[in-house]
Amino acid sequence: MIVAVIYVTPTFKTGWWPYKQINLGLDLQGGMHLVLEVQAEKAVESTLERVRNELRDLFRKEQIRHRGIDHSGKYTLSIQLTDPENFGSDVEKINDLLNKNFGSDEIVTDSTDSATQTVKLALKDQWVEEIQKQATEQALETIRNRIDQFGVSEPDIRMQGDRRIQVQLPGVTDTERAKGLIGKTALLEFKLVDDEHDLTAALNGNIPPGSQVLYQADEKEGEKTGKTQPYLIKQRALMTGEYLTDARVQIDSQFNEPYVSIDLDRKGARVFEKITEENVKKRLAIVLDNKVYSAPVIQEKIPGGSARITGSFTAQEARDLAIVLRAGSLPAPVKIIEERTVGPSLGRDSIHKGLMSLLVSSLLVLGFMAIYYRLSGLIADLALVLNILMIAAGLAMFGATLTMPGIAGIILTIGMAVDNNILIYERIREEMRLGKTPMACVEAGFDRASVTIFDANITTLIAALVLFQFGTGPIKGFAVTLSLGVTASMFTALVLSRVIFDYLYVTKKMKTISV
Repeated sequence: MIVAVIYVTPTFKTGWWPYKQINLGLDLQGGMHLVLEVQAEKAVESTLERVRNELRDLFRKEQIRHRGIDHSGKYTLSIQLTDPENFGSDVEKINDLLNKNFGSDEIVTDSTDSATQTVKLALKDQWVEEIQKQATEQALETIRNRIDQFGVSEPDIRMQGDRRIQVQLPGVTDTERAKGLIGKTALLEFKLVDDEHDLTAALNGNIPPGSQVLYQADEKEGEKTGKTQPYLIKQRALMTGEYLTDARVQIDSQFNEPYVSIDLDRKGARVFEKITEENVKKRLAIVLDNKVYSAPVIQEKIPGGSARITGSFTAQEARDLAIVLRAGSLPAPVKIIEERTVGPSLGRDSIHKGLMSLLVSSLLVLGFMAIYYRLSGLIADLALVLNILMIAAGLAMFGATLTMPGIAGIILTIGMAVDNNILIYERIREEMRLGKTPMACVEAGFDRASVTIFDANITTLIAALVLFQFGTGPIKGFAVTLSLGVTASMFTALVLSRVIFDYLYVTKKMKTISV
């Protein structure tokens, strides 16, 4: 009981015992409710672009001459070959490359046209569906990792349909920061700056093939100035964030500004070392979601697999960037299609109504037991109060979340808890009619009613555990309090009440049973 009091009472902040408090759900304390839709088609487009780049390298190795590999449809590529005499053998080489590097269940030759020297490749429908499914599942895990590092207590993140993700964040007040953290794709790329062509001409629309214009936000003293700095960047990414193992915020000792330090795995370290060795005196742009964060000049080969991302960050922006980098990039962009904010005033009203219903039901049960069973009823009332205290302590101890359905579970438990005592008391009355001594009546009442109480509560506990395992949201909250309540009610009825009866009729040797 002492442990229960310590866990329930929020003012007990002692150094020798963990301080816990009950987490309130979205319906009680307010917060954010979001429904996100994963743009899974973008994941397929990214995969098709990756296949396109891989085919370019393979064709170069196999000396297959072509004018280019272009997108010719939603999930198709068109290859324009240039050697009419070897068209048939080139098609065979392409098919062999596809089988060796991708497999017949991923991408196949859709059609060939010897007259135009064209070969069309298509992603198979089965692979497209698998890419979209994996993109949605990975997006769910990535968002969950980001929110866990964001520090939200008991968030509810689950699938809703095939491509939608429901996110509930209790207690979140900075909604814009939360949306930015969840929705940022966080695709980290290392690309070379194209210093060989004219940036001014590119800004006027004359962008050279294989390059693109990207911008870097110009910030001053942590405030956005609205100005942007353009860069002419080569489209081909030399390395992506897939090799990243850690990202953390550090402070620059020279300028006293925060930056994000990143660490790469062994393979990433080798790739990064090779990139820096081959491009000394060139500018390497660090690009995140098509935004240039920095473009330093490579002075020398950089071994060790460490790099830094600078960009005049505020401390909070640097922390959020580190979070999304550690959690990984989203495989496809997500779109917020539903957003609701539950205000704290509505949460307070829900708490008031929930506690009022709990108080009224408890008082009615307590009054009935005291009037109908007299002293024994008061013992049951004490057990009931301790039962509620133990439920609250369990919620705090396990870090569970209390919701409105959870309060309904507590109210249901109140009735079940006194029902256990009623079974015991009615059995004691039967033994009293047989003329047995008070102690014999108590022993028989508890012993014979315990089997029925145990069976009834175990079946209820099994049902509650099934609800917890397969339920979501409100159903899971109801199952948590019901499970805690069933466990606590068996303890208070069979152990606590028995201890009190033994004290009264064994130690104090009372002659009559008030039941």
